Amino acid sequence: MHVQVLQHVPFEDVGSMADWFQVRGAELHYTRFFEADARLPDPGRCDLIVAMGGPMSVNDEAELPWLIEEKAFLRQAIEAGVPVLGICLGAQLIATALGARVQPNALAEIGWFPVWRAESVGEGCFVFPDRIELLHWHGETYALPEGARLLASSEACRHQAFQIGRRVIGLQCHPEMTPQIVADLLNECADELRPGPWVQTPEQLAAEPRRYVPGNALMARLLDYLLG
Repeated sequence: MHVQVLQHVPFEDVGSMADWFQVRGAELHYTRFFEADARLPDPGRCDLIVAMGGPMSVNDEAELPWLIEEKAFLRQAIEAGVPVLGICLGAQLIATALGARVQPNALAEIGWFPVWRAESVGEGCFVFPDRIELLHWHGETYALPEGARLLASSEACRHQAFQIGRRVIGLQCHPEMTPQIVADLLNECADELRPGPWVQTPEQLAAEPRRYVPGNALMARLLDYLLG
């Protein structure tokens, strides 16, 4: 299995997904946009594309011109029927690649907050739990692309997850999180923790390991669904 990971910063990797990939003998190939020699493959060679998070905006094309190439790659992969998963920035990249708008959310959402399943997700769509607590770290949100189904919402951000067809899912939330990635985020992005109703303290964010278990299990189930 060829998994192409689109990585935007060194400290946001695949997290708990690594175990799922290892068990199935998947080969992880990286396009690291923070490196000068970043290259994208022919999407037809990929069995799964995973677009990870990052502190930049999808609208920063003037400063980060590789965003234009990445969006075109995602659009081409989706049109070719390749399974695509986007997480946080990755979900926003899918949305904007398909013509939807990405803009600041009403309030930043950074912390452990509940997400609940949308009322009607459509037959055959991935099904979220009725309620699950997940890690969030974002200040922007996306409009739903044409034809997308809303899968989940939170109180601070209605568009937490969407699905297009059978093989494309975008997640604003972070079920893949691990204690190490959260520690790295606290080290690299602490300046984003400006006080607000949906922004927790570093102590609250650095949760005990068992708090990650439900989200990691959800992530594994989602990968089973996408590649099933």
